[in-house]
Amino acid sequence: MKELSVFIDESGDKSTHARYFLLTAVIHNQANKITDKINAYEQSLAAADLPNIPFHSEPLLNGHEGYTDLSLSLRKKLLYSFNVLVQRLPIQYATFVYKHREHNDAEALAQHIERDLIALFNDHLEFFQDFDKVKVYYDNGQKLVRQALYGAISSCLSQQAVIRKKTTMTEYRLAQVADYLCTIELAAVKYAAKENGGTYDKFFGGIGSFKKNWLKQAKRKSIDKK
Repeated sequence: MKELSVFIDESGDKSTHARYFLLTAVIHNQANKITDKINAYEQSLAAADLPNIPFHSEPLLNGHEGYTDLSLSLRKKLLYSFNVLVQRLPIQYATFVYKHREHNDAEALAQHIERDLIALFNDHLEFFQDFDKVKVYYDNGQKLVRQALYGAISSCLSQQAVIRKKTTMTEYRLAQVADYLCTIELAAVKYAAKENGGTYDKFFGGIGSFKKNWLKQAKRKSIDKK
C-alpha cells in the first residue's frame, strides 16, 4: 500500500493581533525512509555537544521555553543543524500566506485556506491520487484550520485521506520540519515588508543573506519549484 503523509503547521492565529497567518503543508512519501537521516542529525548534535531537544522555531529564535538557558550562539547552531536535516530529507512543501486585514473574520480566513488547499490538491491531483492512503497530521487545535482541512479533504481526497495524531519519532520530526519551513516563509514575508527586526537579523543576516541562503535552500523543497 502506497501511503503519503501531510504535516500541517501554522504561524499566527485567527485573531487580528497578528498581521499575518501562514499555513505550511509538508508532504512525505512514506516509501522514502528517513530514519537514517534523522539518526545522522541526532548524531551530529551529540558530536557538536548540542542538546537533542524537540525543534520549535519561535522559542528557539526568542530564547523561550526549552531554549531559555541556551546562548544565542548555541541556538544559532541548532537552527543551522536543523536546516541541514531539512535539506537532506525527501520531502516537499507548500506555504500559504494571508493578511488578517484582508479577511472580515475567522470564517472568511478559513474559507480562503480551504480554497487554497483544494487548489493545491487539484493542481497535483495525479500525484495525490497515486497513493492508496493520505495521512494528514494536524493537532494544534485551531478551529479554522481544522475546518479548512476537513473541507478540502472531503472535496478532493475523501476516499483515501484520514487525519491522524503523531505517534512516532519520524512523525514528530516531520511536524518540526513543517514548523521550520513555516518560520522561514514568515521571515520571507517580514523581510519583504521590512518588518524583520533584530531577531531575524541575528539568525539569518540581512535580506540578501537570508534570500541567498535560508530562503533559497527552503524553496528547493517547494512542490511548485520551477
